[in-house]
Amino acid sequence: MRMKCFAAAMMCAATLTVTARDIERPTMGWSSWNTYYIDINDSLIMSQADAMVRLGLKDVGFKYVNIDDGYFGGRDEATGRLLIHPTRFPKGLKPVVAYIHSLGLKSGIYSDAGANTCGNYWNDDTIAQNVGLLGHEQQDMDMFFKELGCDFIKVDFCGADGYSNHPHYSFEPQDRYAVIHNAIVNTGRDDVRLNICRWNYPGTWVSDVATSWRISEDIRDNWNSVKNIIAQSLYLSAYAGDGHYNDMDMLEVGRSMTPTEDETHFGMWCIMASPLLIGCDMTTLKPETHKLLTNTEIIALNQDPLGLQAYVASTDGKTYVLVKDIEEAYGKTRAIALYNPTDEPQEITVDMEDLDLGGKVKMRDLMNRKDAGTVEGKWSETVKPHGVRLYRLEADKRMERKVYEGETAYLSAYQEIYNPMALGTGTYVPDPICSGGVKATNLGIRPGNDLRWKNVYSEKGGRYTMTVDCLTTDKGRMIVSVNGAPGQVLEFDGNKDGITSVPVTIDLKPGENEIRLYNDRYRMPDIDRMTLSPAV
Repeated sequence: MRMKCFAAAMMCAATLTVTARDIERPTMGWSSWNTYYIDINDSLIMSQADAMVRLGLKDVGFKYVNIDDGYFGGRDEATGRLLIHPTRFPKGLKPVVAYIHSLGLKSGIYSDAGANTCGNYWNDDTIAQNVGLLGHEQQDMDMFFKELGCDFIKVDFCGADGYSNHPHYSFEPQDRYAVIHNAIVNTGRDDVRLNICRWNYPGTWVSDVATSWRISEDIRDNWNSVKNIIAQSLYLSAYAGDGHYNDMDMLEVGRSMTPTEDETHFGMWCIMASPLLIGCDMTTLKPETHKLLTNTEIIALNQDPLGLQAYVASTDGKTYVLVKDIEEAYGKTRAIALYNPTDEPQEITVDMEDLDLGGKVKMRDLMNRKDAGTVEGKWSETVKPHGVRLYRLEADKRMERKVYEGETAYLSAYQEIYNPMALGTGTYVPDPICSGGVKATNLGIRPGNDLRWKNVYSEKGGRYTMTVDCLTTDKGRMIVSVNGAPGQVLEFDGNKDGITSVPVTIDLKPGENEIRLYNDRYRMPDIDRMTLSPAV
C-alpha cells in the first residue's frame, strides 16, 4: 500500500498559507456489491467497465472497477491456492482484470480477514469455503497483486468477528490487518489501496495500514441509512487526511431514493472526503443520476488536493453547517454544506465568523453550477427536507480560528469497535449544555488517552490566551502542552450547573501548531471547547 502519500506542504513566506500536493485522493470507481451481491460474472464486470468509459465517468475521475464477493471457488486442497468460481468466471480473473486495464481503468478485488467471506456466511455461497485470508495472506496477496495485477483490495471481517463465521473465529482487528498490510508490502507493490471493512471506526492505528476504512454498518438503499451514516461521520474529521480517509460506504445513488436524497447522499460523501464507489448498474444509468455523478464542481470537493474532511462549524441541534478548506490551507477559499436531515424544511443561518471568513464573500452554488452572489456577515436560507446546499466561498479576508470544539479534536485512543467506557478510551458524547452540543469525554487515566487539536493555525505566532471550557462536578486537572513542550497544569473547580472555564497563556509558532490536553494518572474533565485570542 502507498505509505508515501503524506501531504507535502509548501509554506508561503508572505501569507503562511499551506498548499498540499502529491497525496492520494479518495478512491473513485464502481463496486459490484450493492446491486449484485454474490451474483456476478465476467461479462457483467466487463460491461460495467465499458459503461464507465462510455458514459464519461472515467473522464471525471471514476477509474476503479472493483470485483466484490462472489468470485470465489474454494481452495486447492493440496496447494492452498485460491480457486475462482467455475461458472461465474470460467476463464478465471486474469482476462477480466486485463480487460479493465486495457480501458485505462484500475481493478479492485475483495477478501476477508478470516477464513470465510460475508457472502459465504450471509448469502449461503457454499462453494466459497475457506477462501478468506487466514493462513493464506502472502499466497493470496501475491496472486492478487503480482499475478493478476489488481490495484485495490477491500478486506471484510465476517470470518474473524466471532459471529459471522461457523468456526466462531474471533480476532483482534489491529493484529489481523497488520499481517494483511505486511503481506501487501511484501509483494513489492507500493501503489495498492487497502480498504478495511470493520463496520465502525476501527481505531487510530488504522491510518498506519490502510488507505480507507469503513466507519459504519453496510449502507442500504434508503434515506435513514444514509442519514445515520452521515451522523456517524460528523465528528470524524480529525481522523482523515494525508491520503487516508473515512469510508462512508458505497454509493446508493441512482437506485430508489428521491433526487433530493441522492443529491444529499453524493454531496455529503464528496465534502466529507469519503471514497466514491458507484453501486448501481451503470449500464442503465438514469439521466439525472449521470448528471449528478459527473458534476465536476462537487467532485472537486472530494478530490481536492488538501484531502480534508469537512467538520461541523455550527449546529442548532437539527441542522448543520459543515466547512473545510479547499485548494489552499488557511486561505480565503472554503467549501460549506448546509445540511438538513429532518423531515421538514429548515431555515439555516450561516455566520461568516463561524467560518473564519471576513469581508465580502463570493458564493458559488456547486450543485447547480452557478454563481450565487455576494454576502457579508450572516445569511439564511431554507433547505429542503433531507436536503443539502453546497457552496464554494471566496472571501476578502481569512480570519484566524477562535473556537475549537472538543468534537473536532483528535483523541489518540479513539475507537468504535468496543465500548469506550469499558475499555477506557476517549469518545464523543452529545450534551446539550455544550456550545456545539457534543463533548469529548472519558479522557485521561492512562498515557495516550489524550486530546489533541493538531491544526491550530497562527499567521504570525506569538502569545495567546487559551480558555478551556469543560464540565466537571468535582475538582479536576489536566496538563496543556503546545508543540510537545513541557506542559502547564490547569486546575478546574467543580460546577454542578454548567461549564467551568480556565484561561492559560500559551505561545504559538507561525503556521500550524498542536495543542495537547492530557492527564496520565487521573480522569480529565469532559471537554466542551477551547477558545483562542491574542494576549493583551
